[in-house]
Amino acid sequence: MYIIFEGIDTTGKSTQVELFASRHKNIVTTKEPGGTKVGVKLREILLESDEKLGVNAELLLFLSDRAEHYEKVVKPALKENYVISDRGLISGISYALANHPELDRDFLLHVNKFALDGNLPDKVILFKTNYDLITSRLGNKEKDTIEKRGIEYLLKVQDLMKETLDALHVEYLEIDSADTIENIYKQIEEFIYG
Repeated sequence: MYIIFEGIDTTGKSTQVELFASRHKNIVTTKEPGGTKVGVKLREILLESDEKLGVNAELLLFLSDRAEHYEKVVKPALKENYVISDRGLISGISYALANHPELDRDFLLHVNKFALDGNLPDKVILFKTNYDLITSRLGNKEKDTIEKRGIEYLLKVQDLMKETLDALHVEYLEIDSADTIENIYKQIEEFIYG
């Protein structure tokens, strides 16, 4: 089963990915961007560059990472394991729409499916936050290129994630990131295995 944990920064998805990896032997965990050797280099270009990329270049780099990630990590692991990815196509589409509203969601769905060799995740967990929670969690944390765009921007991306999930028609669970780590874990475990 291919599962994606989605959400904007500071929602706790990476914490939950680590918990599932430590508590279940049949789970392979990975992340986007950066889940492969090529992906690590692409992540550096996308998130740490001082130079602003053009719309098409940014989109194509994310899609390149997604295609390489699916081919080299997800697809082989699915033969014997569950795969949990920290981010995936929902983030890709939503950030692209937030950055470039002129882009067409159907086009983005099409090119992302192409990058995934025609496959979609079996289940998605969407971690949701609010203004106060994200403000307190970001605090004095050193911000990457995306986080520097501001809290309102990130909350807009979160709304676009929900809209993208509804357009995809995949099974998903919404999680309140303000809940306790253990309560969140139990909800997700029930959703995946229940």
